Amino acid sequence: MAMTSRERVRAALAGEAPDHTPLGDFAIDYDTAERILGRATYARAKAKCQIAYWEGRRDEVVQSLVEDVVALYKKLDCYDLIAADVMTLGLVPPKGYRPEAPRRVDETTWEYADGRVLKYSAVTADITQVYDPQQWTRPLREEDYPLEWDYQPPDPSVYEPIYAVIAAFGPGSGDERYLLGPFPRAAQWVQPGGLERSLMAMVEQPELMERALRSSLERARVEQAHWVNPGIDGVLDGTDWAYRSGTFMSPALWRRFCYPALEANARAAHEHGLTFIQHACGNNWAILDDFMRAGVDCYQSIQASAGMDLSAVRAATRGRMALWGGVPVERLVSGSPEEVRQSVRAALEIAREGGFILGSTHSIAVGARYDNFMALLDEFVRWR
Repeated sequence: MAMTSRERVRAALAGEAPDHTPLGDFAIDYDTAERILGRATYARAKAKCQIAYWEGRRDEVVQSLVEDVVALYKKLDCYDLIAADVMTLGLVPPKGYRPEAPRRVDETTWEYADGRVLKYSAVTADITQVYDPQQWTRPLREEDYPLEWDYQPPDPSVYEPIYAVIAAFGPGSGDERYLLGPFPRAAQWVQPGGLERSLMAMVEQPELMERALRSSLERARVEQAHWVNPGIDGVLDGTDWAYRSGTFMSPALWRRFCYPALEANARAAHEHGLTFIQHACGNNWAILDDFMRAGVDCYQSIQASAGMDLSAVRAATRGRMALWGGVPVERLVSGSPEEVRQSVRAALEIAREGGFILGSTHSIAVGARYDNFMALLDEFVRWR
């Protein structure tokens, strides 16, 4: 008897071989989503969403997310797993949200009154901060990281897209998929002053970094105590600790300032009946055993271009942690349909013994060629 999508993913995450390999992706960015839907969408349209929020069009964004993410996965009925909160860009802002809007300098540049500069990247279709005049001078203070937190319940409207996905694909829906959704978590790399400055602070201000970590852990603990499962199966955390040749910091510093949150998040998820999946790009060989020691159920990404050969990672994790990936995102963006098909077949061969979910090694990212994505789906359906 054929398994349901939920049963199939559960089996794979338990290290077993289901009736066939399940399919899922970390995310499907807006340009591919629009081709599938045949219309414009805010789903995974990061810059477009940000600009709409600045302009006070929160409800317009949320309505698109509610309708389009459900419609997208109805069309993609071969997908067994849906990362719901990633597709809706996390919990959406509450009704009435209108953030401070920076001054628009030109078509791709914005500036806040304090001098911070934001730029649009056509590569990622996102808006990111590229300059902060106070990056290295802004005081980093312990009092900014309290060790006691009062619980502040979120406005129910922040869950609107998540609830829509759960209603369409959750338990009792008639089209049950394995759903990954929001769960209160500690930051797995607290970054006082931003990424670069936090790396310096690990060496120059370790007490501050430990204080920031404890603060994040305590806040997560308070929020988890009040959390009620709305109908999800697991949680997916996305923290990148590495680049192509290794981790951004030494493994010793990672274990001091990042591992405690990873372990606490995995343990808390399990206590609430959830699986814990870790998305982590880059070369993670130096800390891979720590993923399993922390209780990570599945490792998503597995970047071959960063030295994380899928066969080698499978050999190192077999029986201890499921894997999710196999189709290099680089091939989806710049390869040929035949190269994508070859990647699908190679990954499915590795998946034969179970404990594996097929998908991109990152996501169906901005710039992925539509013909390549269709080749991935076609080859999967042919050989699954």
